[in-house]
Amino acid sequence: MQSAVSIKDLKITYGDHTVIEKMSLDIAAKEFLVLLGPSGCGKSTLLNAIAGLADITDGEIWISGNNVTWDEPKDRGIGMVFQSYALYPRMSVRKNLSFGLRVAGLPKAEIDSRVERAASLLHLEKLLDRRPAELSGGQRQRVAIGRALVREVDVFLFDEPLSNLDAKLRNELRVEIKKLHQQLGNTMIYVTHDQVEALTLADRIAIMKEGVIQQLGTPAEIYHRPANLFVAGFIGAPAMNFVGGKIEREGDKLTFRAADLLVDISSYAFASDPKPGPATLGLRPEHLAIRAKGESAAITASVSVIEPMGSDTVVWLTWNETTLSLRVMGDLDLQPGDKIGLGLDLSKASLFGEDGNRL
Repeated sequence: MQSAVSIKDLKITYGDHTVIEKMSLDIAAKEFLVLLGPSGCGKSTLLNAIAGLADITDGEIWISGNNVTWDEPKDRGIGMVFQSYALYPRMSVRKNLSFGLRVAGLPKAEIDSRVERAASLLHLEKLLDRRPAELSGGQRQRVAIGRALVREVDVFLFDEPLSNLDAKLRNELRVEIKKLHQQLGNTMIYVTHDQVEALTLADRIAIMKEGVIQQLGTPAEIYHRPANLFVAGFIGAPAMNFVGGKIEREGDKLTFRAADLLVDISSYAFASDPKPGPATLGLRPEHLAIRAKGESAAITASVSVIEPMGSDTVVWLTWNETTLSLRVMGDLDLQPGDKIGLGLDLSKASLFGEDGNRL
């Protein structure tokens, strides 16, 4: 698999503070990779290093087979879209789109052709003669994306491009960016702290914490098989439910025990030979189910808070001093204080050891 971008043993420090320590990462040609993590995890620093906007302490950065570690941003063959639109207020959309090409001295016919193509892809044809002040936030961000597209490079970098928009515009532009990637087939590296953007846009997601990639995988892998407790708790809204307990063995049978909960985990796909001892059981809110009266239940919990979400409802429960979340149909009639029996879909469960890593 050809790598469009390759990070080799990258280290970035500011004074005594190490932001990224010995990171290696290969991003395939035509891949949409999302860098996801909380504020301060180093994702924007990594993107800026790829762009040539942040100094690195050690390591190498390769783009399209070229070592660009010390190249200027303009020589790296990248297009970048920032969180702020950074448009020239006195220029029309057409002039904003063409400015970089005019500075580079491209022929007018070539500039016009690129601008028209970008405007068509981003539905800006009717806005080309307007100034930024006459545009909505979503239109301005499309112009900012267009300014990167006209460069016709292999790699595009997006630094939280939708974070300044309201929820409706974010949803609309998210779809536009996904369509754009499908049409163009360029490599795209996208920074966000919004997990919905990550899960819907990415071919692969790199989840970062304190400058270290915690897991690199497809959205399905990240969601259903999180590598550790941090990933499991960071992805999902509400986050995964965690129950602390212990693994016990009786002959060939393995069980997980926590208070009055006792479940058979013999069929769990352990990464290595499991050993009895402390462990954490993780289940997504949709993998808990309410049992009807008379049906067997793994646990009985008390309803504490109900959050109607329209098509579904999130129910917050208390069991054995542990808070659990449950996702149910929106029209289910429950009240705070109700006692309900719960079944657990153990085929979707995750187990984590004392070190927080997936078992």
